[in-house]
Amino acid sequence: MLAVRRLTGVFHHLSRSRRPFPNPTPNPVFATLVFRMASTTAPSNPVTPVPEKNPLGPGRYIETAGAIIIGDEVLNGKIQDTNSHHFATWCFERGIELKRIEVIADDEEEIVEAARRMTEKYDFVITSGGIGPTHDDITYQSLAKAFNTPLSHDAETLRRMTEHAKARGMDVEGQDAEQREARERMALFPVGGEVLFVDEKLWVPVVRLGGKLCIFPGIPSLLKQLLAGLEPFLPLPPASAKATRHLIETALPESSIAPYLTELHRRLRPENIRVGSYPKGAGAVGVVVSLIGKNKERVLEIGQEVVEKLQGKVVTQEELDAAKAAGKD
Repeated sequence: MLAVRRLTGVFHHLSRSRRPFPNPTPNPVFATLVFRMASTTAPSNPVTPVPEKNPLGPGRYIETAGAIIIGDEVLNGKIQDTNSHHFATWCFERGIELKRIEVIADDEEEIVEAARRMTEKYDFVITSGGIGPTHDDITYQSLAKAFNTPLSHDAETLRRMTEHAKARGMDVEGQDAEQREARERMALFPVGGEVLFVDEKLWVPVVRLGGKLCIFPGIPSLLKQLLAGLEPFLPLPPASAKATRHLIETALPESSIAPYLTELHRRLRPENIRVGSYPKGAGAVGVVVSLIGKNKERVLEIGQEVVEKLQGKVVTQEELDAAKAAGKD
């Protein structure tokens, strides 16, 4: 019974993004294994076949996206969200314009409002967090309200969840009614949503509502794995939609280069090339200028102009990260 009580606590932690695990709660590795089918004895289940129908409609692909990070603990500073950063990087690398990231409380009204507003505006929306078994895990029920649909247990998710728990040596049959109800809440989904099993090693699915909104757990490693597995189910942009990011480093102060960058911004705006400037940080001298656009040749051409005007040099993000790690930035 102790294992069962611990299991309930672990699932609560799994519904959050990088929640700390104070003793005597199981460590993060054990917690991740509750979702992950990683051992040789654990069952492996097939992924959902990719539907032929485009969820956005014939000929359409994802152009814009939004992210809703759900959790009081993010807002009160208990944990640091990393899921939004990963999603932003994922979107940029695939030519999707991430328009908005919101961090909101475990509050039904806020979740409902954000979900309705973002799915109305954007082609692809994700939620992260709030899908565990406890009282503050209200993402599924809130999104059911947002889409005007009831909740219902998904039989296949329950089967995979139970099969996995038994394979890990957990006494599922020994749970009392209250514990069983709490566990089964994690398979209580909005009716009409697509239940997509995107990874044979995970029992937890991605639930998609309205062809746009996808529900993810808050654990960063699981979100990454599920997002990667979800890609075949998404109408991603063609390669031509991907943007190029070009970085130029200069030792000149930002105040000195501001007039030129303002003029450059105005000149390039009709070409949909974005100009940004970022001071290198405390104790470091100079600025990094960023050029982003889908016309790679044009971006590189402008980059050469910036190098000459600002006495700068082209750098990569990897070089900037290495300098920062070495304390040079």
